[in-house]
Formats: sequence, structure tokens, C-alpha cells
Amino acid sequence: MISHKVGQASPTLLLLVLFSLFLSCKKDVQEPSPEPASSRTELTADSIFYFAKEVYLWNESLPNYNTFKPRQYAEADEESGFERELFAISRYAINPVTGKPYEYSASEENGTKYSYISNTKDANPVAVLASRRSAVDLEGNGYDLGLSVGFYGSDDNYKIYVLEVSPNSPAAKKGMSRGDLIKTVNGRSLGTNFDSEYTILDDTFFSSTVSRAVLTGAKNDGTPLNITLERSSYRSSPVNMDTVYTVGAKKIGYFVFSEFSTKSNSEAALNDVFSDFASAGVTDLIVDLRYNGGGYVSTAEHLTNLIAPSSVGTGTMFTERFNTLMQNGKAEILKKLPLLDDNDKIQYSNGKMLTYADADYSLNGNTYKFAKKGPLRNLSNVVFITTDGTASASELVINNLKPHMNVKTVGEKSYGKPVGFFPLRIDKYDVYMSMFESRNSEGKGEYYEGIDPNAEAFDDPRYAFGDLREECLSVAYSYLTQGSFSARSNTIAASSASRGAKLRALQSSRKTLSRSFKGMIEDRIR
Repeated sequence: MISHKVGQASPTLLLLVLFSLFLSCKKDVQEPSPEPASSRTELTADSIFYFAKEVYLWNESLPNYNTFKPRQYAEADEESGFERELFAISRYAINPVTGKPYEYSASEENGTKYSYISNTKDANPVAVLASRRSAVDLEGNGYDLGLSVGFYGSDDNYKIYVLEVSPNSPAAKKGMSRGDLIKTVNGRSLGTNFDSEYTILDDTFFSSTVSRAVLTGAKNDGTPLNITLERSSYRSSPVNMDTVYTVGAKKIGYFVFSEFSTKSNSEAALNDVFSDFASAGVTDLIVDLRYNGGGYVSTAEHLTNLIAPSSVGTGTMFTERFNTLMQNGKAEILKKLPLLDDNDKIQYSNGKMLTYADADYSLNGNTYKFAKKGPLRNLSNVVFITTDGTASASELVINNLKPHMNVKTVGEKSYGKPVGFFPLRIDKYDVYMSMFESRNSEGKGEYYEGIDPNAEAFDDPRYAFGDLREECLSVAYSYLTQGSFSARSNTIAASSASRGAKLRALQSSRKTLSRSFKGMIEDRIR
């Protein structure tokens, strides 16, 4: 097995690799040889296209070099140009079910649903996976205020609720929690004109550069909220909270899992939760993934093994399916990309430099088996809480378990991301383009439009995690205690009308206020 660290590489070395790619691209990908690049930016634009021609999941849909003209995306604002190039690449493969590109996103029509580019120079002081949005990274490092918010009502009459607070963050240390209502930011009252207040909201709650915020409003218990938050670095946990409900002889475990972070950040926290569940005699489980946008496949595999009953044995859990060129070991361009260790040194085996071409991309080589973990051996039922923010590695766990136990989902349709990637370092950029599709042991996947819930429920931000008055949790709890979904839980119409639908302007104006990473990263190239 070959492993690598996301977000580490030598720019000087990789610039040389880019020139090597340029000189050999005609031979390797059988494309017309372009004129020599006149700049580093043109060279990077060429390289993004040539990589896509071989490793993109839907590579066969892409045109040739002269038709695509990658250098048209070599712009003065190079990062913006490369993002436009990746968007153009993502428009060619059409999903026959929808008639739209596989990477079409209704909420962001000018963006890619799956693939993206990360400038490694933009990382915050503690982040490994760079982001321009305020969020905990996938190693559990945060450098922000530590809370996410949602908007409910209408453009001219909306409320701001805290949806989630990151453990150990400045917001957590000041006692903030889900359900808190924010009425003013830095002395300005908010909630009456979303368009004019958008910039304040973005700069305060979603920007990675926010440094300080004075918030007033009401706590979720009705007491006044008056807090000043200062941005700081912190180490968070992906487990937001956990508890056990006792109903007669039945014990129901519940926990909120925020992201599929690295092994070092997630596995001990998950193991502790499941050890406590086993000690309490838990027989049924509710896993709250409502804001979990994914992360590392290896962590998804670990969680699957913790939940699965012992009866799964060592059968197939899931497969990763790369494109035909990669499966057959003919993605020659990968020979130009060296694997680096954690100290930015090229890795060698028996004196030979290792590259991404040394990995096994065959179906057999990417079939993952069950290996039951933890002391919770015989769960009967598991219910997942999902929203449109539930993506990628979260959906992978749900799909993995469906053939092997009673699995239900409650809430909203999930995001729809059955594809994953590993990073390709091109100059100073990590390029994440869709590379493989995941399917479970029955060969089922392809949930590009999301996983439909068995029972719809409204994500009610007024209540803290674990509060049985919150509708999603209430519906999941009722199913496990009563054995079926009530008529009330099959629709959210009444709830939405009484509590206020999510602010429509977030979609109609295509203004994306989001902290959530949505991705499925494979860090076990082997």
C-alpha cells in the first residue's frame, strides 16, 4: 500500500514535473502537440486538461486539446481561470437520468458539484486541507469563531439560528450551542433585508478571515445572549455529542458526527463512543449526519465496521471503480507525478522512484472487505439523519450498510456524491477531480441525485442536538421505539409552514453561504 499526505509537496519539484508533462504529453495522451507554453500559468492550464484526459472518471467524454483549448483559461487571476477550466471539463459528461452534467449543481449553476481546486498557499496557520471558508479542516484543526448558522423565514423577515458549534472552539468555550438565536452582529440589527445584509453575514460567519464578532440575541433556553468571540486556533473533535436513550428494555444510542476527519483525529473519538454504547447495552442506533459533508474514505470504512453486525464476516463492503484507462494501468501521465513523503521527499522502493502510476486502480485492487471493529457486535437497526448537506463519505457509509442490516434515513434527501478522488498536485494547486465511483456489495450506487429519506422531517434549528423535541431526531426515535414511521413523519409540510422554510434567497440568488466541505478523499493509494 502506498500512502501520501494531502497538502504537502515541493513547488520547485512539481514545476519540473509540469515541464516534463508538457514535453511528453503528445506521446502519452496521443494529442496534437501544442506550441510551447509562454508562461507557468499556461503550463498549469495544459496540465489540468491532460490529467483530466486520463484520470477523470468520465474522461472519454472530453474533446481533444485543440477543441478544448485549455490555455484560454490562463488568466491574470490564475486561480479563477483554473476554476473555470475545471468547470468546463465538468460540463461534457451527461447523466442520462437527468439530461444534465453529472457535476451539475442546482444551487450553484456556475460551479462543479464534485471537483474543485485548492491553492495550497491559502491554508490557514493550522490547516492541512486549505479552504477559503471558515471551517474545521479534515485533521480537526480550526482557526475561526467555531460556529455555523442557518437562515429561516423570508428575505425581509428572517432569523439567524446557530446550527452547530465546533467542540473546543471559541464559540464552545463561551457556551454557545445549537438553537441560539442571533439578532445583532457588531451592533447592527439583522433579519430584515437579506440582500443588503449578505456581506455582513458572509464576513462574520463564513469567511476564513473573520477575527472578531460581538453577538447578541437569545440562548436556546430563552436567556439573553451577549457574547464577544475572538478567532483562535483550536483542535476540534468530529463527534459533536453522544447520548443513550432508555425505553423500557431498549437502549438507543445517538451521536452527532460532523466530518470524516483523519484517522488520528477521528478513530479514537469514534471508538470511545461505541465502547460507551456497548457498555450501556445499546441495541439500536441513530447517527446524525445532517451537516456532514464527508472526508476520508478510510474513516468511512472504520465507521462502517463499527456499526455493522458481526454477521457481515469478511465479505465485500464496497468497491471503487476508476475509469477504464486507469483500471488497465494505462494512465501514462501518472508516471510523471512522484509520490512524496511527509517531508516532501520523493518516495523510492528498491531504488525505483514511486509515482501514482505504481498504484493499483483495478476493480479487484479497489475492493474493500469488512473487518468488524469495536465491542458493539449485534446492532439490530440504524437510522441516519440526513439533509442536503449530507454528502460523500456520509452517503458511502449508508450505502455500505444497506445490504447487511436494517438501515433507514430520516430528514431530507442527501447531497448525492457517489464519487471520490485523491489530490493531484499541479504546481501550487491540489486539483481534486472526480476519479472513482463507489458501489456497495450488491453493486448499487449511482445516487447522483441524492439518497431519498424513508421519512421526511424538518431540520429544526431551535433545539439542541439530542433534544427529542427536534423533529428529525423525534421521527428517528419514534421509528426505533414504535417500529414504523407515523403518518406525521411522512411529510414536512405542516412543520415547514409553522416553523418557517429555509431562506429561499440562498438558492434563488445563487449566493452560497456554506462552511461544509463536501468530498470523499482516498488517501490509501495502493
